[in-house]
Amino acid sequence: MASLTQTSIITRKIIRFGFYGLIAIIVGRIVLSLGIGVYRHFFPEPPPPPTVAFGKLPKISFPEKEKVENLKFTLETPAGSLPALSTQAKVYYMPKPVQTQLNLELAKDKASNLGFLVDGQQISQTIYRFLHSRSPSTLEMNIITGIFSIGYDLQTDSSPLAVRPPAPEIAASQVRSYLSSANLLPADLTGPTTHQFLKIEEGSFVNALSLSEANLVKVYLFRKPYDELPSLTPDPNQANVWFMVSGAQEKEKRVIATEFHYFPIDEDKYATYPIKLVESAWEELNAGNAYIASLGVNPEGNIIIRRIYLAYYDSGASAEFYQPIIVFEGDNGFVAYLPAVTSDYYGE
Repeated sequence: MASLTQTSIITRKIIRFGFYGLIAIIVGRIVLSLGIGVYRHFFPEPPPPPTVAFGKLPKISFPEKEKVENLKFTLETPAGSLPALSTQAKVYYMPKPVQTQLNLELAKDKASNLGFLVDGQQISQTIYRFLHSRSPSTLEMNIITGIFSIGYDLQTDSSPLAVRPPAPEIAASQVRSYLSSANLLPADLTGPTTHQFLKIEEGSFVNALSLSEANLVKVYLFRKPYDELPSLTPDPNQANVWFMVSGAQEKEKRVIATEFHYFPIDEDKYATYPIKLVESAWEELNAGNAYIASLGVNPEGNIIIRRIYLAYYDSGASAEFYQPIIVFEGDNGFVAYLPAVTSDYYGE
């Protein structure tokens, strides 16, 4: 009997200490996880080395502009100093347009889907012009790249200008619906949408202050951010895809003008590249080596820089890669770009 009692006592002790041990293990794991989390917050694990899998990159081709001389830059960021930028960024592959015997037939399908007649007129080796059946509207398309423009002859029919244009968000929705119905709305053309109000003045389009005095609303469609970095164009205020939209009830009279310059990105095919030090980029800016995307209203050339950050450059032209840039934003609309990848990884 004593033996059974002793066994019972030992068993209870084993269970009790086993339970305590289990609690200690659980608490220990929680404390260890919290400790590792706090440590990684202050001392994050460094990313793997850049893959540089594409080798030397072609230099970013910024548009030719007359160089602005004697600019003076003053750094006044919220922190009062140069920000810390990422040490590396992805470079994405951009498939090149392919020339095949089907290019013309595909272009005719696109023209038909946009509401134009398929009997196009050849303007050059790659450009075809298509007419609309119910309006004085013309579509010109590059059958290789797929870029196109639309123009409406307002001298022949000015009725679209007589109706107040839709609100910007409605115009943007109409534009996306128009492209989607023609199977021409890219999956990544889902970035910010901006607009301008336009009116006719002495035969030309000029900015209108509000919707109430506008004849048209111009809608800009930007590409979505990649890796949480915005997409910026040669003119940061204008997208490579834009539409002028009227308030006409007839669909064939809504689109007054269009420029569609879009080239796809292969999101699954990328390599990582090292990013130049922000101090080096600041020196390049001061040395006059940056592309001035927008001088803004700075006639005296004294520029106060408020923000420095990474973005991607969407040129609106055929390119081999989608590359990161360093952006300098200043007062009164100033914006400048520099290639972000370190100079060692650019070819001649």
